[in-house]
Amino acid sequence: MSIEIFVNPTSTVAMISIFLLLFFSVPHTVLTLSFFTQLQLPPNVTGPEALAFDRLGGGPYTGVSDGRVLKYGGPSAGFTDFAYTTPTRTKAVCDGTTDPNSGPTCGRPLGVGFNNLTGQLYIADAYSGLLVVGSNGGLATPVATTAEGVPFRFLNGLDVDQLTGNVYFTDASSVYELRDITQGVENNDASGRLLKYDPSTKQVTVLIRGLSGPAGAAVSRDGSFVLVSEFIANRTQKFWLRGPKANTSELFFTFQGRPDNIKTSITDTFWVAVNIGKSVPTTVPTGQRMDAHGNVLQTVNFEAEYGSTMISEVQGRGGIFLYVGSRDASYVGVYTLKDVLKK
Repeated sequence: MSIEIFVNPTSTVAMISIFLLLFFSVPHTVLTLSFFTQLQLPPNVTGPEALAFDRLGGGPYTGVSDGRVLKYGGPSAGFTDFAYTTPTRTKAVCDGTTDPNSGPTCGRPLGVGFNNLTGQLYIADAYSGLLVVGSNGGLATPVATTAEGVPFRFLNGLDVDQLTGNVYFTDASSVYELRDITQGVENNDASGRLLKYDPSTKQVTVLIRGLSGPAGAAVSRDGSFVLVSEFIANRTQKFWLRGPKANTSELFFTFQGRPDNIKTSITDTFWVAVNIGKSVPTTVPTGQRMDAHGNVLQTVNFEAEYGSTMISEVQGRGGIFLYVGSRDASYVGVYTLKDVLKK
């Protein structure tokens, strides 16, 4: 069954708070999905890789295949243009393009995340580097294109620490661009990096080198650590930002499939998009919710709606909805959770 979903965040705060308290109060492993709807992208557009919501709950915002960052404005408005990442982008040339080589001209925004204090949206563009745009959108401003003298080759995931404003992001490879990443996977490339951008100093710091296809990054709500997924290596690492283990990393979890983006929830658990290879070329798209210690709390199978299409992100909203992104889909998937008061 498919329905249109549009939530007014100001009218549901109290309801969501009650749901959060009840839904996440004890660990559970079975999540029942009830309704599923597709938030359709504009014609000939695919690839809502990552999703972000602004400080008023507006969105989702997402970067798509033809280089735009779009904002969802509800069932009537649908997705409309919000931002773009390259000054060379023109609507005539780029809108709806399916040319994989158009990225340097049209842009390819992947990771997106808001600084809720400033209202700015940070964008990790696969070709244009790390950028930021104000709450009114438009042409984003580049803030970093290199780290330690090494140019970014393929920026991917991104998260913003709401306590410090620091931006944590991944450079998936120092060798392969997005359009060549299949070769990187086949060659088990391990030249990726986890990085930090400090907007107060405008400096980029390399936190981890030698990562194998780093995709998603997610900082804990207390800012004590950041998680980074390695798509090629089928694992996630934890990098400690504070405490006795500060500036060290450790294995967080090894998956049966390839992990992509990671999203922190309001309860400081983490949703990881994982694509499990059942048999070549069949993939089972799943989402796994994990706690801060690497324990799997829930596993959700999205095969009924996505088939063998790979997903890139799972993001929970208010304990009621799951938003799903996919680099290969023409829509953002939204699930309504069934029997949320029952564990």
